[in-house]
Amino acid sequence: MISSVTVYCSSSANAPQTYFDEAEALGKGLAERNIGLVFGGGHVGLMGRTADAVMQAGGTVRGVIPRFLEEKEVAHYGITELHVVETMHERKMLLTGRADAFVILPGGFGTLDELMEILTWKHLGQHDKPIILLNVDGFWDRLLELFERIAVDRMVKPGYASYYAVCSTAEETLALIDHYDGK
Repeated sequence: MISSVTVYCSSSANAPQTYFDEAEALGKGLAERNIGLVFGGGHVGLMGRTADAVMQAGGTVRGVIPRFLEEKEVAHYGITELHVVETMHERKMLLTGRADAFVILPGGFGTLDELMEILTWKHLGQHDKPIILLNVDGFWDRLLELFERIAVDRMVKPGYASYYAVCSTAEETLALIDHYDGK
């Protein structure tokens, strides 16, 4: 049973509107299912929109933010719990440890770093939690092509694609979470 989801996504306020719409739909859907959101603790971009949607729908939101970002005034103080840490490494460990599953929306370098870390950890047997790429408007298509190339060149075993699922909408993502059976 999934009771908390860590969401990785962009902090950019300039992302396309469809990304914001899907982030909001995901947040609302998590709250409706009584699934807590764990996220990077910012009030900006897709992060802020997802957290706000969960809060507005009566859900629980736990943020983890490093002090240097809190000090830049990007921390989201209107959530259930905000945990301030000293380093990005501490942040990533808490975001990973508090998750029953991961959803990755469109994002930049930080999102890509977080995705690659949890994907690598799954590959190395450090966790077996679901990883779902929310591929809004084909955002992750080129990365998925690169993953294919890595497999073709025998850098990973052919079963690598079982490490994650790909969904096009928040609705599909939530349906996958609803039907997750722990296997």
